[in-house]
Amino acid sequence: MRILLTNDDGLRAPGIEALHSELLNLGEVFTVAPLEVQSATSHSVTFNVPLMARQMRINERMTGFAIDGRPADCVKLAIENVWPEHHPENPRPDLVVSGMNMGCNVGIHVIYSGTVGAAIEAAFLGLPSIAVSLYVESELNRRAFEKVRWDVAARHAREAIQRCLEHGPLQPRSVLNINVPSTIQDGPLPPIKVVPMNLGGMTDRYERRVSPNGQIYYWCVGDGMAFQHTATGSDVQAMLAGNITITPLHFDLTDHERLREWQQRLGDA
Repeated sequence: MRILLTNDDGLRAPGIEALHSELLNLGEVFTVAPLEVQSATSHSVTFNVPLMARQMRINERMTGFAIDGRPADCVKLAIENVWPEHHPENPRPDLVVSGMNMGCNVGIHVIYSGTVGAAIEAAFLGLPSIAVSLYVESELNRRAFEKVRWDVAARHAREAIQRCLEHGPLQPRSVLNINVPSTIQDGPLPPIKVVPMNLGGMTDRYERRVSPNGQIYYWCVGDGMAFQHTATGSDVQAMLAGNITITPLHFDLTDHERLREWQQRLGDA
């Protein structure tokens, strides 16, 4: 299997390095990722500035291309140019994996996520893709990241991906969103739950502050996991209960239930 690996935390992030190591057990891994952190950039792309690219060696087994752009840029550029330039005999990968993100992408975070945005870009371009994210408890506390067992979390993610591939390759244009629960010690593979996305909006809080020059500004002080509600059986509930969650996604934003209603209202039925 030929895998294109990307992320939104940057080529030097511990999550992508750990996942790269594990994905080598599934086949060839070719990495094209942002040069810098691009969290919460969703599906934004670059049009009016050049996309600078450079090859970087991360460790003995991992070399990748760092793109000074967004996650979706990385996928577009990789599939259109970088991959075929280095794989002329196989001009397209078999699978695109985006991650492993530092922080979960469950519920409404799916909309904001650059990790998921990269996976959806791959689906736009006709390829199957998987987004992988890791829940870090107290996600705004940087000390929490020091406790993360990236190697164990990546192994769990790879095992979950293997489970998804057991019945054959994924369909073109399909997207799976995988979230791994908080992982701070070694242990067996957590239970896997296939669940829908939680639809509760965020309850963000902003603290009013004043800069030294007297300028008023607002700083987000939410914990990233405060939702208006958490539905029973949703990805949020299942992940917080310690499960690996898998949610199939699609990029068709058409409200098909109301399409005919509006066609009838406007005489277009």
